Amino acid sequence: MSTRPVGGIDFAHPLAFWTGFLACVAGVALHLPMYLHAAPMGYHMAGMPMDTSMIAGMALIVVGLAVTAYGLIPRNLRLTRRAGEVRIRAAGDARLRPAHIGLIVVMTAAVTIDAMKPITLSFVAPGMGKEYGLKSALNPAGDLPVALLPLFGLTGTVLGSFLWGWLGDRIGRRAAILLAGVMFVTTAICGAMPSFGWNLAMCAMMGIAAGGMLPITFSLLAETIPGRHRGWVMVLIGGNLALAYVLTSWLSSELIPTFSWRALWLLGLPTGVLLIMLNRWIPESPRFLLTHGRDDEARAIMLRYGATEVRDTEIEQIAAEQDSPSGSGSGSGGTGGYTPLFRKPFTGLSVAVVVLGLSIGLVTYGFQLWIPSNLQKLGLDQQTADRALHDSALLGLPLVFIAAAMYGLWSAKKTILVLTTLVAAALLAFSLAGDTLARDGTWLYVLLAGPIVGTATIAAVLAAYSSEIYPTQIRSRGSGLSAGVGKFGGVAVTAVLVTGLTVPSIGTTALLGAIPLVLAVIAVVVFGVETHTRAPSRIPEPAR
Repeated sequence: MSTRPVGGIDFAHPLAFWTGFLACVAGVALHLPMYLHAAPMGYHMAGMPMDTSMIAGMALIVVGLAVTAYGLIPRNLRLTRRAGEVRIRAAGDARLRPAHIGLIVVMTAAVTIDAMKPITLSFVAPGMGKEYGLKSALNPAGDLPVALLPLFGLTGTVLGSFLWGWLGDRIGRRAAILLAGVMFVTTAICGAMPSFGWNLAMCAMMGIAAGGMLPITFSLLAETIPGRHRGWVMVLIGGNLALAYVLTSWLSSELIPTFSWRALWLLGLPTGVLLIMLNRWIPESPRFLLTHGRDDEARAIMLRYGATEVRDTEIEQIAAEQDSPSGSGSGSGGTGGYTPLFRKPFTGLSVAVVVLGLSIGLVTYGFQLWIPSNLQKLGLDQQTADRALHDSALLGLPLVFIAAAMYGLWSAKKTILVLTTLVAAALLAFSLAGDTLARDGTWLYVLLAGPIVGTATIAAVLAAYSSEIYPTQIRSRGSGLSAGVGKFGGVAVTAVLVTGLTVPSIGTTALLGAIPLVLAVIAVVVFGVETHTRAPSRIPEPAR
């Protein structure tokens, strides 16, 4: 097997990487006999003791992960030739090359595989709650709340955002993506864990692996995709959360009735392997290579994608252009942390980002996470409920492409307003109609498309928007703010459920998301600024 991908990037220690990866795959495979042995019992494994092969598999996974990580750590990591700031600028008005198209396809697959992990939480919750006797919408008299599962998973994504952000800078974007892919393979053993405690531990690990994929992807795209195309490409790739929902809901309806909820976790094995097999088409960050003195490799990638290195003098000139004439960049970004984001002239703009981000988190993890359970509570069987969600997501999927075109060709701010208004209206309809919607299949399908696909699309638009609206010195912190508040909203709403409350009804969760979305519309109207996605090298100064 060749280990030299297109673009000239080799593994630091190829033998170690592939040996560790194969050990992880073998470790997962050793969990399957116990799962298959439970087939006559409907794959119910709760309370079963771990057999020898499962224990050996867990040990093999631990060793395999360590060896894989070593295989990805670049040689001479501490030998940094350039201690100063190095930046890479993709061509502004250039056309998309075949290399760009290939990268978009691979990153689409990576983000989709990544997004399927947390989405799976909502589809396994009903079956897991039943098998372990957990408190849920379908079992109010249970002991421990099933909400512990998403709480551990979402907490993992928050930790993973920080960890993978650090790893991406430390060992490289490509290496971080591949390490996450190997962890996707290993966390497939969730599907064979006999105890709820082990499921929580593996779910947290899954969240850690999934937490940083999208920010790393966007960082890589920023160095390779021409400026005039970057906005709509980010929206398109970020919107693959909707595609992930379509795939997960379809797989749930097809697999769970026969192989139980555990089959959805076991899918982490083939999807993770697929991501690793795509490694040949995942380039390393040219900036990372240049800062570590690997100029030849960096030049090959920059030539392939039409990117150039921005020298120190050019960096100062660009920063001055972007932050003039008011000089807010020099005055607002001088201190560390996130405080500058909430100082004039960015206060209102950051408030709008926070409100919208929290709204996305509340809808995703308040309404969307529990919709499979709530539909079953209304009388739909598991397969019918999952097919309804699949059909609704498929019906709304074109919205991702429409939003990408709106963002790239029309207006970023207006795109956010249109999408947010549509989703808020759908949720308000749910809150008013409540349980009666389950009796009208047509309206149920149409309205579900809003919070399922619309929320994912808003999240993608906000990620691209927040990477453009702040000046150079605080732009990374602005992007981190928009990503972090959404996850915080998810952790907050699941933490409330863990305190002892049962899963609220469709109407209640819909209202919980609709109110902050309405507030977000008002905040964006008042404080939002417009961007020029055709020429993002000139970041407009936020309005005062």
